[in-house]
Amino acid sequence: MTEVPVFSAQSPIRVFLLDDHEVVRRGVSDLLADEPDMEVVGEAASAEQALARGPALRPHVAVLDVRLPDGDGITVCRELRNRMPSLACLMLTSFDDEDALLDAIMAGAAGYVLKQIKGTDLMAAIRTVATGQSMLDPATTARLMNSLRGPATPPYEEDARLAVLSERERAVLDLVGEGLTNSQIGKRLYLSEKTVKNHISRLLSKLGVERRVQAAVIAAQVHEHEEQQH
Repeated sequence: MTEVPVFSAQSPIRVFLLDDHEVVRRGVSDLLADEPDMEVVGEAASAEQALARGPALRPHVAVLDVRLPDGDGITVCRELRNRMPSLACLMLTSFDDEDALLDAIMAGAAGYVLKQIKGTDLMAAIRTVATGQSMLDPATTARLMNSLRGPATPPYEEDARLAVLSERERAVLDLVGEGLTNSQIGKRLYLSEKTVKNHISRLLSKLGVERRVQAAVIAAQVHEHEEQQH
């Protein structure tokens, strides 16, 4: 099992900031400067700068603005994580955009916060994603699932991906899609929590995704497709 990293004043969380507004970058940077267990290792004002500077700085967390003058933070998230798989990306935006949230999840972002967030909450979010946890809570995911059940047709290629799952893995995936925790899934399927965890690890690998919330999105899309066919 992967060890959860521990951060301190001697070994701070290395944070990289991407925002095209200098005032926002300075504000976040000033907030982090007051935190002994955090250190801003670099900043960028554009996607191009972020991709050029980010990897060499070896950040633990990248705080990325979703909307940029030369692209978007979601593409930057995907590119940076391709080069640094352990990087946690926290998407920062000034409005609640569910399409961007879906894209951010599928790009492997660990969280998504609005710029109106309080400074203390932003610090808590950075600490959460730095230790490998997700900021995408079940309520956010449930809202996203509901938004998927619209007129848009989900991608059919997801069905082919599900064909490689065992019957038990498919059952676990369906319950992940409902937002259940490992403990709740275990009780529903009469399995130990450790067994559920193993099933989830295998199905994430088979689906080619890293986070359970990405698998939940796929499960919701397939469920919607099946409902449309009946």
